[in-house]
Amino acid sequence: MPATSVIGLQWGDEAKGKVVDLLTEQHEIVVRYQGGANAGHTVVANGQTYKLSLIPSGIFRPEVRCVVAAGVVIHPATLLAEVENLKSRGVYVGSNLMVSERAHVIFPWHIEEDRLFNDACTGGEAIGTTLRGIGPCYRDKAGRSFAIRLGDLYRPGIADRIAQVAEFKRKTLAGLGAHEAAASLDPDGIYKEYAGYAERLQPFVGDTTDFLLDACENEKRILLEGAQGALLDIDHGTFPFVTASNSSGVGVSSGSGVPGRYVTKVIGVVKAYSTRVGGGPFPTEQDNETGQHIRQRGNEYGTVTRRPRRCGWFDAVAVRYTTRLSGVDALAVMLLDVLSELPELRICVAYEWKGKTTTRFPAHVDELREVQPVYETLPGWQQEISHVRRVRDLPLSARAYLDRIASLVGRPIEIVSVGPDREQTIFAGQ
Repeated sequence: MPATSVIGLQWGDEAKGKVVDLLTEQHEIVVRYQGGANAGHTVVANGQTYKLSLIPSGIFRPEVRCVVAAGVVIHPATLLAEVENLKSRGVYVGSNLMVSERAHVIFPWHIEEDRLFNDACTGGEAIGTTLRGIGPCYRDKAGRSFAIRLGDLYRPGIADRIAQVAEFKRKTLAGLGAHEAAASLDPDGIYKEYAGYAERLQPFVGDTTDFLLDACENEKRILLEGAQGALLDIDHGTFPFVTASNSSGVGVSSGSGVPGRYVTKVIGVVKAYSTRVGGGPFPTEQDNETGQHIRQRGNEYGTVTRRPRRCGWFDAVAVRYTTRLSGVDALAVMLLDVLSELPELRICVAYEWKGKTTTRFPAHVDELREVQPVYETLPGWQQEISHVRRVRDLPLSARAYLDRIASLVGRPIEIVSVGPDREQTIFAGQ
């Protein structure tokens, strides 16, 4: 059976969690394959709201196997707290969860480095890190010398390994003037703390790469859940204001271990407007009453951090770029209901740059800062649509708005969300 991938096509926070939750009933395995606890996936089911950071959004269906694959970086305390929170609310978490022994582990020194380096080299404009140690952990992963994987916590000599790395990190932090942070790194205390985490996590830990390869060959139905969004991709996003992993479709195979030949459908998830957190260029941003209205109506505050998100109009130039980059077959347009009270809507159809009009998304942030969006204006619908369950029952102007997005991006729309609950969803053909 083919594998399906769900990818965010903007700067994250596109409501991918709801899409994954909806599609889970059609799959046997759900895989989270990159990022860390900087992700925030919200699922609303049976009148309850759940917020996930590391555990796949398929966890609410106990018959489905949820996999945290090798490309994810794991803060053990956060993962354990998420498990306990779900259990306390009656959600089964046991044999249905598997965590890769190849996944890299976030340690206290990563969090200290994150705090220290956040503003260091971007001219005072924060990259937008959640300060959870994600980037520094990926940096150590790439550097190899000071990286520790989850499976390493169960091997002889791990106490000495932690002490060795902690001593180097202490010297590094002290050399950069972070003396208090350096002094806080107690190797013995860290070892004991992480040995405790390892013991509690052991029932979940296994070789997810081998498991997923077997699943592919046995034609299991696999759903791959991306985190963040494609415009935050470390290689192809708005660098340096990006995340530390490949958050576009190009990261699916490297993070999960599932060969690309098995991924036969890619669903790109977008909001009906645009949002961004932290620094970096945002051509369609509305730092005005319109942006504030969208923020309030859409509850645009970070799932993990509660930081207010920057809000603006839908950018078809950016989304067409990420759609092509991620190999998207169809779109899911989320939070359409948020726009219901606005008398008119705007879509960015091109950029104006140095006197020329272009539909190319720039490779460099300096160029992206300089572009001026070219807008089309469409009429709003100014009526509540959260109760609508069929495309033909949407107001004509809402249908025209969706049709224009599909035309500009070049892909059909298969899913439309008009509210946070599972039931507030419209599927193509309805």
